Amino acid sequence: MMLTTRFRVVPTLRSAVRSFTTLPSNPNIKVFPHPNDPKSYILSLLPTTPPPPTLSIGTTTALPPTPQSFTTNPHFLSILNSVLAEHAYSDPGLQSQAQAFASPAGFSFLPRPGSRKVGKKGSDTGAGGASAEGGAGGAGRGGWVHLSDERTPVDFGRIAWPEDIFGSVEVDGQGKMIEGTFQGSGTYRVVTNQGILGLSPFLMERLVARFKEEEAKEKQKA
Repeated sequence: MMLTTRFRVVPTLRSAVRSFTTLPSNPNIKVFPHPNDPKSYILSLLPTTPPPPTLSIGTTTALPPTPQSFTTNPHFLSILNSVLAEHAYSDPGLQSQAQAFASPAGFSFLPRPGSRKVGKKGSDTGAGGASAEGGAGGAGRGGWVHLSDERTPVDFGRIAWPEDIFGSVEVDGQGKMIEGTFQGSGTYRVVTNQGILGLSPFLMERLVARFKEEEAKEKQKA
């Protein structure tokens, strides 16, 4: 009679590894249970478990996050602005805005950041206030284009709400963005009532890549 031995495979480390979910509104953002607060979550662009606190987007006590439940990681904003200052000029959407200045039917001249007038929020169009100087056509004049969060669609020729504006880039009269002129708005909010961080695929890819670089640097220091 032959005796057989049965082996049961036990998944090692399974209990030690904490899984994450993603936000339905933005699959790039991972949601992790907070290790020190059972009522809180950590939001991150990195899949690392546990997520590095210094490289997180922030924390929230509710899902989906709201302005009241979300706390921004200041270091995240610093890295975000650095990435935008480097790569905004290559973003297809912003390039299209800049080219509008070179068109005879281009939209109105957009003034230097800080001097624009923004319409009162609350219109049912979902668009921001009109540009500070009215009139059709901006060809040959140059000005500034505003890089805005995509969570709130903005009508052509309109300016997004201050909380949705990442920053601005100067454009010459031929519709070419002038590198080195990116200025952070100082008013951007990662989470608003309209949602959370919405970058173009191009800029999101660059942002994730930067965070992976920053994570590698932290591991080298450890």
